Amino acid sequence: MAAVWPVAAMAEYDPVAAPGAVVESGNARFTVLTPEMIRVEYSDKGTFEDRATFAVVNRRLEVPAYTSRQDDRYLYIDTDRLHLKYLKGSDPRARSYNLTISMEVDGLPVEWYPGKPDPMNLKGTTRTLDGANGQSKRAELENGLLSRSGWAVIDDSFGFRRADGSRSYALAPDSTVGYDWLAERADPEAMDVYFLGYGHDYKKALKDFTRVAGNIPLPPAYVFGYWYSKYQSYTADEFRGLVKDLKNNNIPTDVLIIDMDWHWNGNKASQSEGIGGWTGWSWNTNLIPDGRKLLSDIHRSGLRTALNLHPADGIDRKESPEYFRDMNRLLGGKYVKAENGSEHIEWVLDSADFTKAFFDTVIRPKEKEGVDFWWLDWQQWLTSRYTPDLGQTFWCNHVFFNEMDKNRTDRRPMIYHRWGGLGSHRYQIGFSGDTHINFPTLAFEPYFTATASNVGYGYWGHDLGGHQAMEAEMINDPELLLRWIQFGVFTPIFRTHATADPRIERRIWKFDNFSDILNAVNLRYRIFPYLYTMARKSYDTGVSIVRPMYYEWPEADEAYAYENQYMFGDDILVAPVVTPAVDGKNTQRIWFPEGQWWDVSHNTMVDGGAVREIDFSLAEIPYFIRKGALIPLNPEGVMSTAVHPEHMVIDVVAGADGSGELYEDQGDNRDYAEVYATVALSQRGRTVTIAPREGNPSGLPSKRSYTVNIYNVDHDAKAKVNGKDAKTSFNAAGRCLAIEVPATDCSKAIEITY
Repeated sequence: MAAVWPVAAMAEYDPVAAPGAVVESGNARFTVLTPEMIRVEYSDKGTFEDRATFAVVNRRLEVPAYTSRQDDRYLYIDTDRLHLKYLKGSDPRARSYNLTISMEVDGLPVEWYPGKPDPMNLKGTTRTLDGANGQSKRAELENGLLSRSGWAVIDDSFGFRRADGSRSYALAPDSTVGYDWLAERADPEAMDVYFLGYGHDYKKALKDFTRVAGNIPLPPAYVFGYWYSKYQSYTADEFRGLVKDLKNNNIPTDVLIIDMDWHWNGNKASQSEGIGGWTGWSWNTNLIPDGRKLLSDIHRSGLRTALNLHPADGIDRKESPEYFRDMNRLLGGKYVKAENGSEHIEWVLDSADFTKAFFDTVIRPKEKEGVDFWWLDWQQWLTSRYTPDLGQTFWCNHVFFNEMDKNRTDRRPMIYHRWGGLGSHRYQIGFSGDTHINFPTLAFEPYFTATASNVGYGYWGHDLGGHQAMEAEMINDPELLLRWIQFGVFTPIFRTHATADPRIERRIWKFDNFSDILNAVNLRYRIFPYLYTMARKSYDTGVSIVRPMYYEWPEADEAYAYENQYMFGDDILVAPVVTPAVDGKNTQRIWFPEGQWWDVSHNTMVDGGAVREIDFSLAEIPYFIRKGALIPLNPEGVMSTAVHPEHMVIDVVAGADGSGELYEDQGDNRDYAEVYATVALSQRGRTVTIAPREGNPSGLPSKRSYTVNIYNVDHDAKAKVNGKDAKTSFNAAGRCLAIEVPATDCSKAIEITY
């Protein structure tokens, strides 16, 4: 069976729509982007925007089939899904009958007009979970791209204020920095909205959103491993000690984060005490005498690292005298401000000359020392000296990501940052913020993570374990940490973290239940091949790894009501435990969609189409695999996401025909859109097929052996691999028949019968 995979080139976006998609009527312009998506513009000046904006970067799609006609009063545009009616010469915003778009949702007529409220919107995400306590952040979630009403709107008008109070500027090429830079809109007073009338075809809506707003980039493979992180004034030797402890305790790890105390803050008293401050660029030599050496040692241990940045206060002469001197020379004294007995270069990232000087002088030298990526952790306000209403959050993300894309061509661009409004999905990895340490806050995060997929923001990374303490008894509760980490196994980013509170422990090997915690970490590394395959599919389809149940079952009320469970990729249903155990167990009330689902914890098949109560011990994680699915896995003992094992495992849930995939690439190659390999997996009856590898096998083993685990089997059986008798073993308690496939050339098909 040939691998079926969309061949997507690395995106080249064109904001100018195809002429055939555009219909003008006086001061109004309509662009038919898809049968379900129409851009509506109105400008009193008759001036329209053909450049990219913060939210939308590509309008050059194939022209869909549509018709346009008009009579004395109205212009009509019809696709096979939408019917637009516009009162010629009118401002669509003035009255509800000036512009309407009608459609059918579940066979019923629905009509939209500009300004119509949408109480059924399924929401998106918010800038931060800072201060989150239980459900306290729910009300802050912005509207998303999906709605049970069947329609949603992207208001990309400059006059529309985004959730942080900012506005959507235009983006235009800039020779100073070499990538798109902010620009004033052609008509700041113009209406510019995108109507999305996808009914309940949520996946298609997200796919088409990423066609116009940009793909969700595939992060480097190491991003999906375990990150050790804690806000603490670690010395260089303590960081080395952490690396040693991680290895001595056999904890698979890919990333070690260096939080903000790596730098000075310009205050001599705090320098003498070895204490850092919020903004700084020079190594705090009391803690880290030789930053380059520390980063080199971290790399020799096989780990990647990031430095935490809080850049709002610019470059201070006392804190970073060399950086201040060199930047000031490049800028000719521009942006220097004297304050509190010192001088500093103001933070004006909205100025291209400052940005170029800053990256050339400060950021690139640090990257040459060994910084793999940046954690942007200070973006709460608008930046207003030169550009009113420009969101610092979005603009930091845009600049840092594009700087890495342009200037670090040996790797994939990525940053760790906060949500800055629509368009932020193009910059990947989100830092959700400083939550409270308790079960109610953990209980909010599954819903929060899945719902962010409704705006394409598929890579939230949480402080697993919680960030800050309210209740002393919760600070180092082993059960709470375990359940948070178990949830983290089935999230996009797997990172423990906490604030600089000496009472809070994040060295997981210090907990009495470390064996259960380590089992969860090992599970994360076992499922990596499946997870990475789903991450690639997010790039191709716009559907994030963690997604709400209603993507697959939009007409089932339970898919909306049971919001703390979600799909993890195409075939795994997860219902994290988010409450304390009673007598050592948790009773989970879980909705199972139609079909059958393999309960991995209990080795039983669960019939769907019902809500069921199932008990789980502290060591068990509630996750279920769709019958018919084939899940590619790493063998036990893999310690890094950089490994391409010569022996792999495929878990097969028997009882229905099905398919799966294995996607692989070089892990950090920029050309992953074209340079990758796939293997199609399928089962038909009692035959499992591993198809020949397709694509580019660079960096991958030429031969592989497999253990194929057939679950949902009640007796031992013989098996053949390509017609030859195979070694098998049967686990009656696990209801699993294991079939050993000898090393085989990956260019050859493997057929397993049992």
